Amino acid sequence: MSDANDTPRDANGNGVNPEKELSAENLPGQRGQGGEEIRVQRGMFGANNGGDTSGYGGLVRSVRLPGPAARPYGGWFDEVADELEGALEEQGLLPENAIEKTVVDRGELTFHIEREHLVRVARTLRDDPALRFELCTGVSGVHYPNDKGRELHAVYHLRSITHNRLIRLEVSAPDSDPHIPSLFSVYPTNDWHERETYDFFGIVFDGHPALTRIMMPDDWQGHPQRKDYSLGGIPVEYKGAQIPAPDQRRSYS
Repeated sequence: MSDANDTPRDANGNGVNPEKELSAENLPGQRGQGGEEIRVQRGMFGANNGGDTSGYGGLVRSVRLPGPAARPYGGWFDEVADELEGALEEQGLLPENAIEKTVVDRGELTFHIEREHLVRVARTLRDDPALRFELCTGVSGVHYPNDKGRELHAVYHLRSITHNRLIRLEVSAPDSDPHIPSLFSVYPTNDWHERETYDFFGIVFDGHPALTRIMMPDDWQGHPQRKDYSLGGIPVEYKGAQIPAPDQRRSYS
């Protein structure tokens, strides 16, 4: 019979998976530590206007955005950060005025950029010989209703074909002023991606040549992928039963 004292434990005395190394970097839950809490989620599925039938109603977890990383970032991440900061300084722009924070999380390098400097940073990443991020694979919108003053985020994935590297740029804007400069002039392939993000999230990309809806009808009210957008819908008959609209169904949280 094994003794309880033989159970592998971390520095705080908590039991850990014996198949993992006993180091803080390999323990679960490290991603949220040191980051910024933007919400406390209760339940599993979001709705809260009915009885809990799932067993997840008592779930409480903190939703955090990863915090800034400290050097060294590791591998080629430091090289890219150094080259970008040096190139901005050569243009007379202090890096700390353009780069809000640098995040290394889940094996990805993300530069959080002040929106007024987005176009210059993107052009520098594209044109500098030591960087050469020639391809932007699109922009994705994210809505954090509880991230006050920066509820809307735009995330760009940039790839260097020359150096075989992938990084991310992230820009935020408040709901009250949802404007972000368009990157169409730097990466023309962003044309339809910016239209889609505008359509679904309401981010206005200043300088876009034709910022119109791409999925929803032109007269559609609201932006359907925002977290505060009503589920809406209509009742549906299925195998003789009447299924209520999503916003009228029983809650599962």
